[in-house]
Amino acid sequence: MSGVRPGTAAPRGGSASRGGAGARGAPGTRPGGARSANRAGGEERALTSVAAGDRFRGEEPEHTPRLWHVTLSVSGARAPLTEVRRALEQLAHDHPFLLTSRYADDHAEIRYWEEARDLHDAAAVALRLWGEHRQTAGLPPWEIVGLEVIDRATYHQRIAAGYGPAPATPVGVHPF
Repeated sequence: MSGVRPGTAAPRGGSASRGGAGARGAPGTRPGGARSANRAGGEERALTSVAAGDRFRGEEPEHTPRLWHVTLSVSGARAPLTEVRRALEQLAHDHPFLLTSRYADDHAEIRYWEEARDLHDAAAVALRLWGEHRQTAGLPPWEIVGLEVIDRATYHQRIAAGYGPAPATPVGVHPF
């Protein structure tokens, strides 16, 4: 028998479930006391979420990669401009997908197209780019201070509206 008098609330961690449905393990309850799908009308519904990458009917198949425009901004302690330029040129040589790199002695910006299943995948790759290639390309020990990942349609809408980098921006490594 429970130590709770009729008409009073059960203490936290007690055996009565939310809504007075009975003890744990009773028919129609889940572990923790939440009612299953056959709950009585008017009871609260459990919240659910959509996992990253989930798609709805009519959308592209999950395995179809899409193009994402990535802008990665890094910043840190001053470094000699010649070393920064050489390192960015090495990164561009190692990874020809890089479109444009702009740099100064204490910050840089890298723009490129990434092919990925969804935004989450494109962002994950972008966030690893600088750190994974710091040693091989000789990049400065700067931290990532900005990241923008947009789909191809959004990129082209911005260009058409006069926002974003001009289409004639030369490909390569350039000072700010």
